[in-house]
Amino acid sequence: MARIADIPVRERGDLTGENAVRRRGLLLILSTLAGFLLTVIWSAEFVDKTVGGNIARSILGHDPETSPLASVAAGIAFAFTSGLAGTFTACNIAVFGTVAPMLGTVDSRAGRAVQALRPLGWLFLGMAAVSAVYGAVVGLVGTSMPQFSEAQAAPGVLSGRSVQSMVTFGIIGLAMLYMGLSSLGYTRDPFAKVARRFPHAQSVFMGVLVGGFLVGRPYPLFRQLFRDAAESGNPLYGAAAFVLQSVGNVVIIAVLFFLMAYFAGGRLSAWMTASPGRMAAVTAVTLIVAGVFTFLYWDVRMLARREIIPWYPIAPWAA
Repeated sequence: MARIADIPVRERGDLTGENAVRRRGLLLILSTLAGFLLTVIWSAEFVDKTVGGNIARSILGHDPETSPLASVAAGIAFAFTSGLAGTFTACNIAVFGTVAPMLGTVDSRAGRAVQALRPLGWLFLGMAAVSAVYGAVVGLVGTSMPQFSEAQAAPGVLSGRSVQSMVTFGIIGLAMLYMGLSSLGYTRDPFAKVARRFPHAQSVFMGVLVGGFLVGRPYPLFRQLFRDAAESGNPLYGAAAFVLQSVGNVVIIAVLFFLMAYFAGGRLSAWMTASPGRMAAVTAVTLIVAGVFTFLYWDVRMLARREIIPWYPIAPWAA
């Protein structure tokens, strides 16, 4: 992970001394503000039902929320499609924000495209491991888990499903925020030691966080998949369905990243390496925005929507 503190002193230029503190402070403030503003304007209703629902209906040819999953094949197809439809849900803002710094510095387009596959592969590995384990657990004991419940949330009360979402996304958001602060040099780099032996540790960890989205996700199409896997009682089906759901969830992002590496990777890489600390700044901003958004959206704003805290600013179209 790129950090200002890791840049040799002779290469830091004006990033040292007071200038570094002011710039880091400004980046932190602006990134935090951006993450907060996203929680104010983000409309889950529009993204989940209007965007995600229409994508799923177009691919499946029927209403995914009302049609039962009559077979394992139907469930597998639904798993990938619901993941694809959920690309633009609130969870995936984190993925959009953290793939750009993975671009390499190879000169040829083909070389950059191939090089882009490496961090994507490690990200998929971390994501698939968590998704498979959680899917297997759901296949075994899912009917007794909080996410299985269809009970409507009541004002002033946190359901088990809400608590699970808040805890999961709270941890994910704080982890991203910590990594962002580490990129700016405010905290210790959690990957400093392990990265010497395993340079793709951060990519795997980001995949683990993406896989963790399934543990807390209240997305309607995912809940339908969850209930189907839980009622099946089959851990292999649960594992396969959840892995496919996660793959569908990030496949569009992966394709966009691959195309960006092929067509614009050279210019982007040159821009990032043109100034000492620029890579650290890009990494920090994306992680802090994603971390602040994830924590505030799923924890603080959730408490306001359940009327447990008196108020949180929400745009009229997002209420």
